[in-house]
Amino acid sequence: MPHQTTVASHFDVIIVGAGFSGIYLVHRCVTAGMSVRCYERGDGVGGTWYWNRYPGARCDVESMEYSYGFDEALQQEWEWPEKYSAQPDILRYANHVADRFDVKRHIEFETEVKSAHFDPVSRLWSVQTDHAQTITAKFVVMATGCISTAQVPEIEGLSQFKGETYHTGAWPHEKVDFNGKRVAVIGTGSSGIQAIPEIAKEADHLTVFQRTANFSIPTRNAPMTAEYSRSWKEGYANKRELMRNSHQGNTRPRGEKSALEVNAEERRATLEAQWKNGGSGFLAAFNDILTSQPANDTMSEFVRNKIFEIVKDKRAAEILAPKSHPIGTKRICVDSGYYETFNRDNVDLIDISQEPIERMTESGICVGDNLYEFDTVVFATGFDAMTGTLFNIDIRGRNGLALKEKWVAGPRTYLGLMSEGFPNLFMITGPGSPSVKSNMLTSIEQHVELVVHTMVHMRAENFELIEPEISAEDKWVDHVQEVAHKTLFPQANSWYMGANIPGKPRLFMPYIAGVGTYRRICEEVVADGYRGFRLERLPSAAAAE
Repeated sequence: MPHQTTVASHFDVIIVGAGFSGIYLVHRCVTAGMSVRCYERGDGVGGTWYWNRYPGARCDVESMEYSYGFDEALQQEWEWPEKYSAQPDILRYANHVADRFDVKRHIEFETEVKSAHFDPVSRLWSVQTDHAQTITAKFVVMATGCISTAQVPEIEGLSQFKGETYHTGAWPHEKVDFNGKRVAVIGTGSSGIQAIPEIAKEADHLTVFQRTANFSIPTRNAPMTAEYSRSWKEGYANKRELMRNSHQGNTRPRGEKSALEVNAEERRATLEAQWKNGGSGFLAAFNDILTSQPANDTMSEFVRNKIFEIVKDKRAAEILAPKSHPIGTKRICVDSGYYETFNRDNVDLIDISQEPIERMTESGICVGDNLYEFDTVVFATGFDAMTGTLFNIDIRGRNGLALKEKWVAGPRTYLGLMSEGFPNLFMITGPGSPSVKSNMLTSIEQHVELVVHTMVHMRAENFELIEPEISAEDKWVDHVQEVAHKTLFPQANSWYMGANIPGKPRLFMPYIAGVGTYRRICEEVVADGYRGFRLERLPSAAAAE
């Protein structure tokens, strides 16, 4: 969709990003009678599903759950083709929702927000785009996504490589042809684990460069059956309520027993059943996998043994078997034949954990004394998660304070929603909220509804500004870390901790206590007159009272 010029220069609300958060925000704001403009750097809606078009891209949450629940007719009428839907179908769904609720006319595509500065005199935000537009708004909502800034490692000689290079998080819209080519994939996180089996089927030869082995569970994906779809749709309202009050925003039951409470035979039978069922629900087999190291060890060892059963080359299996972190403390991956791929004759695995990539040349990649020549290099190297996209925008609050400066030692928010010193600036699923440790659609809906409810409340009560009190923010930041450190998560050098970005502060960014717990906290805050927030009226309005 071509760039369209904004006629108006002031809106009640400016939204940055047209993924699932932005789509729902536009709909809710318009329904509430607000003027709204959404800016999106891509030429279409869909957010992460617009950019991540790599082979094998698929959601690791079941489609019946990874979907909007705000409209009964929508969820009754939409038909998903698979249990775990692929990127094209999720993008098709995003476009359907945007068209169904007439959202796109409020979105300016191919437009990147470069800065957002708060003016204390006008009490408005001034937003500038890459088209030299300056727009003002009372509220700015960052719907920029948690994993939307692709991270390409700084490798000496990268620019000299004469072959093709791609990043899984910024994939071309046209098909990439790997037929007859020597291909390298660097990275074995979630996108690499999904892409590698598909690329291997097509490439003449595939070489995988792995720095850190990750645990992966088979999805056991299957076509959606009418019976399974109907089992959801007959009681969707109740299921959505269960999701909203669950630990991770889904209907998956959590084991009631400790892994150490049962004998070895029962434990293995439970894990075998979960492995056969597939998906990330494997982690929920027992109730203490992420809080007890001995319990975690039993599951970690089970999966390592599975890898040795599947991968015929024992040297490759040894490299693929994770030993550097407890299972689940890095994003648990789900796959379709990942480990089996390393049994193919046209696939090699290079361990770069001890001897990293030294440089790239015109023809390939150097590791130690070895030069590996390629036609194509695929970077599956992840994202500058949670904060990267926010930092790409020059966001300045009171007294010209830059968000990047305030967060130099790590993100500081109240409820993952706002940061003190930045009035009327909201973040959807920001650091300090369940966000990436939940079903994102469940968390997105909750945040969007809370933000719009807050703006409507302010309009009704003649409030001009809202921002957190510093004491509330400090307590929340400490609370997020306290909860995290009661688990095994901080043991892993994960992107949850910012460990994949050189120089990024190390602290756990999501709120791990659970979606239901977080929702109840937010509801209590609102019921208590927005406890922890400072609401301000215009001086004249306050004096009139």
